[in-house]
Amino acid sequence: MRNFFNNKSRALECDIDGYLDRVTTAGLIFNEGVKAYVTGKRDKFENKYKDITALESETDNVRRDIKHDLYSYMLIPESRGDVLGILETLDDIVDVCEKVLEKFSIETPKIHGFMKDDFLELADLSSKAVEEVVNGARAFFREIAMVSNYVNKVQFYEHEADDIEEQLKRKIFSSSEIEDFSHKIQLGYFAEKIAAVSDVSERVCERLSVYAIKRRI
Repeated sequence: MRNFFNNKSRALECDIDGYLDRVTTAGLIFNEGVKAYVTGKRDKFENKYKDITALESETDNVRRDIKHDLYSYMLIPESRGDVLGILETLDDIVDVCEKVLEKFSIETPKIHGFMKDDFLELADLSSKAVEEVVNGARAFFREIAMVSNYVNKVQFYEHEADDIEEQLKRKIFSSSEIEDFSHKIQLGYFAEKIAAVSDVSERVCERLSVYAIKRRI
């Protein structure tokens, strides 16, 4: 397998590494933010929300710089469409992480004690999916044979998140502790949005799998 980067594109390699680091960090902040909210640590939660808002903006800027360099300096022209496709779908993960914490900050839903563990587990599984999809993206550039290994891990975490999401929704809608149906709808919505982080990670993996096959041909 030929090296993905040549001597002319080493700086680009560093930029992409930095971009991937930021996506990993977004997944970790998202998890810590949900954890802080669910456990009632509102000051810490708001700090995490500020952190991910700043990171989302920074990540957009880095992605635009990479795109500019790819086209301006004709770097890795045969693969730049695939590279941009990976970076742009990874950006969707950061966007969803930021939006979920924004919704918590604005709507401040009441989280009842019987559902806290499920919300925490759901956020943890989504965060793990983000970590593994970033590992898959790094493998795409450096060790193509390992891509399928990380894709399998993301699919595992996404499936587990689906199960917890359904379990949580069933608890919410069968609960007599929550009297307002609108509150149940709201909590079900938050369960969906937290699980959406793993869904988007799986969609990135689908792209990675296709691009990895193209590189092997």
